[in-house]
Amino acid sequence: MKALVTGASSGIGRDMAKYLSRMGCDLILVARDEKGLEKVAESIKTNTKIIATDLTVIDNCKSLYKMVKSEDIDILINNAGFGDFGQFVETDLNKELNMIDLNIKTVHILTKLFLRDMKAKNHGYILNVSSSASFQPGPLMATYYSTKAYVLRLTTAIYEELRKEGSNVVVSVLCPGPVTTNFNNVANVEFQLKSLPSKYVAKYGIDNMFKKKLIIIPSLYMKVLYFFSRILPTKTILKISYNIQKRKGGKK
Repeated sequence: MKALVTGASSGIGRDMAKYLSRMGCDLILVARDEKGLEKVAESIKTNTKIIATDLTVIDNCKSLYKMVKSEDIDILINNAGFGDFGQFVETDLNKELNMIDLNIKTVHILTKLFLRDMKAKNHGYILNVSSSASFQPGPLMATYYSTKAYVLRLTTAIYEELRKEGSNVVVSVLCPGPVTTNFNNVANVEFQLKSLPSKYVAKYGIDNMFKKKLIIIPSLYMKVLYFFSRILPTKTILKISYNIQKRKGGKK
């Protein structure tokens, strides 16, 4: 099998690539950080190609697909993404627009293009990396939470379309809580909850993808959060979410 992993130079994407390699998959690793990709590729035993490109640029997403279309991709993992912390009126607009491009548009484009090919051959796996942030509104991280909600809703909608058609293509969405990665530094936050190891989340996500699970939540705490987010009134959820977010405080 052959897998394409975005955001593969560090964190969950890196650890997913390593785990897939141990399972015997050949890999195409994509990220902006070419040196980071080279380092990951050096640690992988299976055949590996690296593509350094900025996926916040929409044309680069389309070019990436054209570049690898003939590779017959079996697994697509849309992992690239980032967040930011702060009052909505104060956060940087350009950073937020880049976030929307990467967290939403890139996932949308790559999912659509590769899904068409997978449907044609009636085989393949797509794992979109969302977040527990997708379960509720996120005051003080409004844009990030909104982008991850898009990923969750897009993936679950596609799942039902495929199920109704009897397709063998599998789509799943990974919704972890805090994970030990570089996300905190980019988003300017300090999580109060204990972070899960990136290797654990990567393995958990891929194992459950192969089990054809739709919404993959790696921790009991986040499963409980998901349950209550579906039954509590929106204003109650907003108050709880704001207090949780405020304790993150933003790194100084």
